[in-house]
Amino acid sequence: MSNARATHLTRRGVLAAGGALGLGAVLAACGDDDGKSGGSESTKAAAAKSGPWTFKDDRGTTVKLDKVPANIVAFTGVAAALHDYGVEVKGVFGPTTTKDGKADVQAGDMDVSKLTVLGNEWGQFNIEKYAALAPDVLISTMFDSAGTLWYVPEESKAKILKLAPSVGISVYDRQMPVSLQRMLALAVSLGADEKSAGIAEAKKKFETAAERLRTAAKARPEIKVLAGSASQDIFYVSGSNLSIDLEYFKALGVNIVEPSAKALKASGGWFENLSWENVDKYPADVIIMDDRSATIQPADITEATWKKLPAVKAGQVIARSPEPIVSYDKCTPLLDNLAEAIEKAKKVACPPRRDHLTMTQEHL
Repeated sequence: MSNARATHLTRRGVLAAGGALGLGAVLAACGDDDGKSGGSESTKAAAAKSGPWTFKDDRGTTVKLDKVPANIVAFTGVAAALHDYGVEVKGVFGPTTTKDGKADVQAGDMDVSKLTVLGNEWGQFNIEKYAALAPDVLISTMFDSAGTLWYVPEESKAKILKLAPSVGISVYDRQMPVSLQRMLALAVSLGADEKSAGIAEAKKKFETAAERLRTAAKARPEIKVLAGSASQDIFYVSGSNLSIDLEYFKALGVNIVEPSAKALKASGGWFENLSWENVDKYPADVIIMDDRSATIQPADITEATWKKLPAVKAGQVIARSPEPIVSYDKCTPLLDNLAEAIEKAKKVACPPRRDHLTMTQEHL
């Protein structure tokens, strides 16, 4: 995407395109195993649960139904999180399958062959298929304070939202544990057993991973971590505010590289876009890169300036999930992987180039 095009893309459009650091940039297993995060016990509980259903979402909207929703349609990442708690959906919208038909990273452990996919890309949402599912409720995440439902097309949302009530879970300007608690509360309302051994174990592992990251960050405060995302023409550097993962990493003590205040203001607080010639503007010891399929992955970046970065040369580049699947099971590895990277990292970041330093000071 060219610089000119990026300038005119909407905040939602750039984020969806993958250029804005996924969710953290622009404005991104239960199944057969009962011991995972809910398993079939939760599914049975959902089936057995009867009577009226009420849930107050993060917009402050209270949805009331005569019975627990059976025909659930959700954004892919939400569906993946609910799946980890044993709650299954009928249809999904959002990145679900890759070009070769395999499960997208945002689909988690779901068997995508058994899902009705209403749209696999930004702007796609088959209303006819949606209506045919006789949906009881539509669920998505929200990446702004306005209550915008993620991946529900603006131009057709009026028609879509007339067919069933909607629920929004915020993943905006809060720390990861808050969104995790909200998603679990939703899953429990849909039949997941919060007291199950699987969920208790998943929570414990998450807490252990959080403590590990806190300890690693405290022991290695000099290690600078940069959150990046790659597109054809632009490299995006995410600020630590607004994104649930980066806000939490920072709270745990991780030394997150921050873009200039002026650049963040221009993007609504999310990121700074750099040309590949200026990809070395901010020194970093560890780079965490957007893992979404819409972005260019580190192994496929051919820019010479990228390959010269100290962190890249040292092999200190790991994946980041700007749109994390909000379940304890899926968020735990994000903490463990970053902790391990910090624990093992060599201090390789050089002082910023003089011209970059001067420019940054002028913009503050």
